Amino acid sequence: MASFEPGHLHIHREPLQPSDFGYDIKIDYQVVQDPKEGKSMQFDMHGQINKKDFKETFILPKDQFYNFAKVGFDIAKKNGIPPYASLASMHKYFDMMFEDVRKQLGHELGEPMKPEHLE
Repeated sequence: MASFEPGHLHIHREPLQPSDFGYDIKIDYQVVQDPKEGKSMQFDMHGQINKKDFKETFILPKDQFYNFAKVGFDIAKKNGIPPYASLASMHKYFDMMFEDVRKQLGHELGEPMKPEHLE
C-alpha cells in the first residue's frame, strides 16, 4: 500500500508470514536553504521497519535530488529492511514524488550538476 500527496509519501507493507518483513514508512520533505549548497530538499523519514521505530533526516542539494530513493532505501536497509526487498510496485508513487520534488526545487530537466558533486 502507498499514498502520496505533495510533500509526503507513505508506504506500508504487512508481513505475509511470520518470517517475512513489514514496514510503515513515511517520508516528509520540504525545501530548505543549505548554507553550503544553497537550495536543497530535506527528507524526514520515520516510521517502523519490522515493528522497530526509526527516524532519520537527510538533505540533498538541488542538483542531487534525483538520488532520494537510493538514499532512502539505504536508510531503510540500515534500519532493518532486507536488501532484497523490492519496492517496484510503488514505482508510480516515487515518480510522483520525483516530479513534486523537482518542481518544488525549480530544477529544470537537463540542468547540469555541480562538478564537485561528481567526485
